[in-house]
Amino acid sequence: MKSKNFSLVVCLLSLAVLTVRAASPSFDQWADAFAEDWVRLNPQEATRTQYFTGAEQDAMDRQLSLGRSKVAQARASLARRGLAELERFAVASLSPQQRTSAAVIKWSLNDASASAEFAQQDFVFVQFRGLHLELVDFLTSTHPIRNRRDAENYLVRLALVGTRIDKGIAEAKVAAVAGMIPPRFILQRVIDQLDGFIALKPTENVLVTTFETRMVAVGVPAEERAGFVATAEKEVRDTILPAYRRIREMLAEQLPQANDDAGLWRLTQGGPAYVRALATSTTTSLTADEINAIGLREEKRIEGEMDAILKQLGYKEGSVAERLERLNTSLQLPSDPDPRPALIAEVARVIKDAERRSVAMFDLRPKAPVTVKREPAFSEKSAPAHYTNPAPDGSRPGIYWIPLADVGPKTPWLGAGLKTTAYHEAVPGHHFQRTLQQESPDLPRFRKLGVIGGNSAYVEGWALYAERLAEENGWYDGDPTGRLGFLSMQLFRAKRLVVDTGLHSRKWTRQQVIDYGITPQETERYIVLPGQACSYMIGQLRIMELREKAKAALGKKFSIKEFHNVVLRGGVLPLDVLAEEVDAWVTATKTKTL
Repeated sequence: MKSKNFSLVVCLLSLAVLTVRAASPSFDQWADAFAEDWVRLNPQEATRTQYFTGAEQDAMDRQLSLGRSKVAQARASLARRGLAELERFAVASLSPQQRTSAAVIKWSLNDASASAEFAQQDFVFVQFRGLHLELVDFLTSTHPIRNRRDAENYLVRLALVGTRIDKGIAEAKVAAVAGMIPPRFILQRVIDQLDGFIALKPTENVLVTTFETRMVAVGVPAEERAGFVATAEKEVRDTILPAYRRIREMLAEQLPQANDDAGLWRLTQGGPAYVRALATSTTTSLTADEINAIGLREEKRIEGEMDAILKQLGYKEGSVAERLERLNTSLQLPSDPDPRPALIAEVARVIKDAERRSVAMFDLRPKAPVTVKREPAFSEKSAPAHYTNPAPDGSRPGIYWIPLADVGPKTPWLGAGLKTTAYHEAVPGHHFQRTLQQESPDLPRFRKLGVIGGNSAYVEGWALYAERLAEENGWYDGDPTGRLGFLSMQLFRAKRLVVDTGLHSRKWTRQQVIDYGITPQETERYIVLPGQACSYMIGQLRIMELREKAKAALGKKFSIKEFHNVVLRGGVLPLDVLAEEVDAWVTATKTKTL
C-alpha cells in the first residue's frame, strides 16, 4: 500500500513538473520579457535605445536613472533571478541563435552579479563619464527632440537634474566615509570642469543653447520655442547651477583628504576589484601579470617596425617616441587660419574613402550614414576621440566626435594617426560594428540594441582589428607616414596594457605613466576606468587568433567576407562566445565542401 501511494505521489509530482514546463514561456518570450525588466531599471538607456513604445516609452523619456551604484545593485538582484530562470531552458532544445543569446545573457548576468560588490568604487564625480558630464551629454545629444512632446519631456528631465545631482553628492559622501575618494588631481580636474560650467550665464549654458537649436531644426513654432527656452533658462539658473556649485563645494572639502595615489590597489578591496575589472573588460581570465607581459611583447614588436619606417623617413636619432613627435610636429597645420575646419574636412574625406575600400572586404555594411563633429567645449579638454551610435529611429546619424581643444603634435588622433583613428572610430570600426548590430533583421531586440551583453573587449577589439585590417589591405600603400600612424596607435594600445596593470596592480604613480609616454589626459582616464584600456589589444589579438585559426582550418575555402559576417552579425559577444560562433562556421563550411 505504501508502495502504491509512493508511486502515486511520484506520478503526481512528475505531472506537475511537466505542467509547469508546458506552461513556461518559450525562451524568446522569456528573454524579451527579462530584457524589458532590465531596461526598466535605467530610463536613460530606455531613451537611448527607444526600447519601448507608446505611453511606457513616453514615461521613460520623463525620468532620469538612479545612481550607478543603485542601478548596479538593482541589476545584480535581477541578474540572480535571471540566472535561476535561465536554468529552466535545456541547451539542446534551443536553436543556434537562442543558444548564443543564452550564452550572452549568462555571461552578462554573472558579470553584473559579480561586479555589484565593487560598484561603490565607481566614483560619482570624475573627469571622464562623471555624473556631472553624463547628465549634460545625455540631455544635449541623446534625449530626442523630434516634436513638441519631446521638448516637454526635456523640460521635465531638466527639472530632475538638481535632485539627481544631490543624490550623487550623497553617494559620493557615503563613499568618502568608507575611504573612497578620487585622487587629488582628479578632484582638481573635475573642479576645473565645474568652474567652466558654472561661469556661463544661463542663456549661454549648453543645456539651453542646444535645446533651442534642436527645436529650430524640427520646426517647433517660434512662440512655443520661446516659452520652452525661458523655462529651461529658469531651471538652469534656479536649480541646476546651484546643484553644480554644491558638487564643487563637496569636492573642495574632499581635497585636503585626498592624496596622489592613483591605482585601485589603494582601496580596501582594490585587488579583487581590479581582478573583476579585468574580467569585465577583457571577458577573459587573464591575470594582470599576463596582460602586462602581452603588452611588453607587443611593444617590442611594434617599435621595431616603427624604427625602420622612421629611418626611411629620415628620422634616425633619438627614441621612437621622440622621433615620432618630431614627425607629428612637421605635420601640424599653421595656427592661422584656424586649422580645425580643415582637419574635420580631411577626416570626413578619409571616411568616405574608407567606405569605398570596404566593399572589397564586407558583405555587411551599414545603411545609416556617419558624420564628423567637434567635441563640445564643455567636455573637450578631457574627452578622447569617440563614436556615438545613430538613433534607432534614423533621426541622428552615427557621429565621430573629435576633441580639438589641442591640435598640437601630442594629440594621437591627429598628425600621423589621423587616418587610423578614423578607421577605428568610424569605418570600418565602431560605425560598422555598432550600426550593423542595431540594423540587424535577425538579432533579438535586446541584442540589436545592446542592452544586455555589452563588453569592451569585443567592441574595442573590433575597432582595433579594423585599424589592422586597413594596414593589411594596402590602405597605407605609398603613405609611410600613415602606416607609421597606424603602428603608433597600435603601440599606444600595447602601452595601455603595461600602464593600466602598472597603475592598478603594481602601484605606479600618475607621473610614471606620463613618463612612459602617455598623455596626462589619457593617464587620468585609465585611473578612473580601471581595466577598460586593456580591452582593445586583448580583443584585437583574440579576433586575429580566431581568423588565423579559421584560415588554417579552411585553406582555400576561407572567405574574409564570410569571416567578417560571422564576427559582425551576432552583435557584441564575449570573446569565448565569439570563438564558439567562429568554430561553428568553420565546421559548417567544412561540411558543405565534403
